[in-house]
Amino acid sequence: MNTEVYFVRHAHSVFSLKNEETRELSEKGWRDAEKITHILSHENINHIISSSYVRARQTVKGLADLMDLEIELDSRFRERDLAARNHHFENPEEAMQKVFSNPVFKYPGGETNHEVQQRGIDGLRDAVKKFEGQKIAIGIHGNIMTCTMNYFDEKYDFEFWKQTTKPDIYKLTINDRFELVSCERLWKEEIYSD
Repeated sequence: MNTEVYFVRHAHSVFSLKNEETRELSEKGWRDAEKITHILSHENINHIISSSYVRARQTVKGLADLMDLEIELDSRFRERDLAARNHHFENPEEAMQKVFSNPVFKYPGGETNHEVQQRGIDGLRDAVKKFEGQKIAIGIHGNIMTCTMNYFDEKYDFEFWKQTTKPDIYKLTINDRFELVSCERLWKEEIYSD
């Protein structure tokens, strides 16, 4: 029996490492979250799970309200820690490319791609087992989303991560052997962006 999982990458928020867990959506982020709600309102979602970070919860809140569903928080879907919060990168994109090219490398206080992938897959496997055959929306972040999808197919890599947007939606169909049957992008940037 197939389970449909909708990875909902959070909408735009103003970057700040100091408020990583609590930073909220920007005005544009809230407008895009309304569009996320509209898109997913046609998908008959049964359950909503979210990263514990505020911006991820806010992105799926409109859908939860519309569908009269509770948002189940799962901190395993939180964004990766690339390094300790006080670590400064001259070129963050270059640093990200390095961890993708070497999945067991980590910066001081950070996580490897393998570690991020493992917690993402643990959370996803539990969700699919718990809600088998149903439709699950998961409020998530771009890096852990990419690392988790990479478990199923190596094409979900650094270049894929770079082309994802805030927000974004990927619909994954997963079978009862926990294999990816299909993946479809539902967020059409050229249609939905301001």
